[in-house]
Amino acid sequence: MNKFWNPLLNELEPYAPGEQPQDKKYIKLNTNENPYPPSPRAIAAIQQATNERLRFYPDPECLELRKAIAKYHKILPEQVFVGNGSDEVLAFAYLSFFNPEKTILFPDITYSFYPVYANLFRNKYKLIALNDDFTLPVEKFLQENGGIIFPNPNAPTGIFLPLKNIEGIVKHNSNSIVILDEAYIAFGGESADKLIDKYSNLLVIRTLSKSHSLAGLRGGYAIGDTGLIEGLNRVKNSINSYTLDRLALAGATEAILDREYLEKTTAKIISTREKVTLSLIKLDFMVLPSKANFLFITHPSLPANEIYQLLREKGILVRYFNKPRINNFLRVTIGSDQEMDNFLHTINEMVNIHP
Repeated sequence: MNKFWNPLLNELEPYAPGEQPQDKKYIKLNTNENPYPPSPRAIAAIQQATNERLRFYPDPECLELRKAIAKYHKILPEQVFVGNGSDEVLAFAYLSFFNPEKTILFPDITYSFYPVYANLFRNKYKLIALNDDFTLPVEKFLQENGGIIFPNPNAPTGIFLPLKNIEGIVKHNSNSIVILDEAYIAFGGESADKLIDKYSNLLVIRTLSKSHSLAGLRGGYAIGDTGLIEGLNRVKNSINSYTLDRLALAGATEAILDREYLEKTTAKIISTREKVTLSLIKLDFMVLPSKANFLFITHPSLPANEIYQLLREKGILVRYFNKPRINNFLRVTIGSDQEMDNFLHTINEMVNIHP
């Protein structure tokens, strides 16, 4: 506590990012980073943009990147907003669309930044408990609310909600906004982008960190009705007009345009995910059905926190959430085939030692 702090800071519990240790080299399966490098076109564009023009401000409208995103989603550039990672876009969305006097809804097991932002921006919120099988209870999102937000696929479970259920939620809540966080949609789910021309209350948010291997660049975006995009721009231009620098704009634009590379790398990750799932099931793990670039797993006799610690000692990092209902689960990012072979070999040894 500091006497100069805003009193609000004393009540905040900030978001805790995944561990990024510097003490030695680890197999990092804890932060859902992509195991493959970015598109060569993206890297070349960043290199080309590293020139004397860095003395000039970047385009505050991010027009070329918005055009590339619009082309990808078959929408208009005016329906696209870009920001410094999807977390920033989410923060702007909270400020733009959630009235602090009305209660917003999101799942009890979900991306842990949602309650952080709600507390920071003084939003009332209600947690909607997932079903026992960790699926989303659609009917509970049909109650009165001041807005809805959830990821699809969900995090950290990886479970995907079919598009017909998404549309049902959006259609029923025509007087409030529904924000769909599609951070992991490229790994097997069906995007709700095709619904944005049909429903003015739907905002879809994406990140380039996972699917496009650009976690170190920081690029995210939202697509939706032009009125929603205008609201986001009003907030952005009240905080920081230049959210993406010249290098980020150049790299992100080419990454989006290189659709062939995206499809190739995501297909590799999906294939590895399915192989690892089968191997873990053979070792008696329960593996939730995932459409993300990670698995959510638990073992009937090996406590998750013990597995986490043992893996860390072996130089393998996974994510452990010491939270109600999921404190015996681990979230495991899908790495390269070699990384996952090492992970499975270590897990197999643990199971055999502790039958």
